[in-house]
Amino acid sequence: MFPSSPGPIGVFDSGYGGLTILKEIRETLPEYDYIYLGDNARTPYGTRSFDVVYEFTREAVNALFERGCHLVILACNTASAKALRSIQQKDLPSWDASRRVLGVVIPTVEALGSITKNGNIGVLGTPGTISSGTYDIEIAKFFPQFRTVSVECPMWVPLVENREYDSPGADYFVEKYVEELFAEEPEIDTIILGCTHYPLLIEKIRRQVAGRATIVTQGELVAASLRDYLKRHPEMDEKCTRGGACTYLTTENAGRFASLAGTFLQTPLQATHITL
Repeated sequence: MFPSSPGPIGVFDSGYGGLTILKEIRETLPEYDYIYLGDNARTPYGTRSFDVVYEFTREAVNALFERGCHLVILACNTASAKALRSIQQKDLPSWDASRRVLGVVIPTVEALGSITKNGNIGVLGTPGTISSGTYDIEIAKFFPQFRTVSVECPMWVPLVENREYDSPGADYFVEKYVEELFAEEPEIDTIILGCTHYPLLIEKIRRQVAGRATIVTQGELVAASLRDYLKRHPEMDEKCTRGGACTYLTTENAGRFASLAGTFLQTPLQATHITL
């Protein structure tokens, strides 16, 4: 069904935020080839139901497998929260049991033990990620002694994707959601930015947090986790081609994608439109 020869590593996101993950992965593992797929025509996923997110994510993973990927990273918290487990359990056995799909939630959670000092964890994320309870569930599995408080930030992704992340409006909404988090638990000492768009707001978030907590971004954690995964799974490492190339695919207008993607990557690029 899918090409059997070695191929690039696939990176998928519902929009543009996954580019922040891709950037860190490529800095950590520059020798590999990559395909980035953004389902920009159907973003955002954060407000959609579990069934819809699963179906959309399933279509994207299938498209990346068809293009030769043996390993796909869901560089999207909503897709990782709402679709990853179903794809791993329901689809991979029937598609190709040798292929793998990984997410961004577990690498983030695993790192908390070496970051927090008092076990009070805050999570800022999209409505879809927060309502799924995925971070609460996974943190409880790894660290049952920790307390987790989560706040939805429905305005942050639109601000980023409309290039308003430097605006006074962004200041207002950063203050609003960060202070909601501390109002619920003043002793939070670690905050997870549970959406890959949020690094573009990082300076405003840091100013609002004002040293009260350590802010955890996902790019470096996911990149380090992928490096370790490939070391532990040489059979998968052999299926990943090495040429340092990256191909960009989008379900939106390719020119529009390339223009906005440059904001995330700070480098010009070319993209190709596909239909899922």
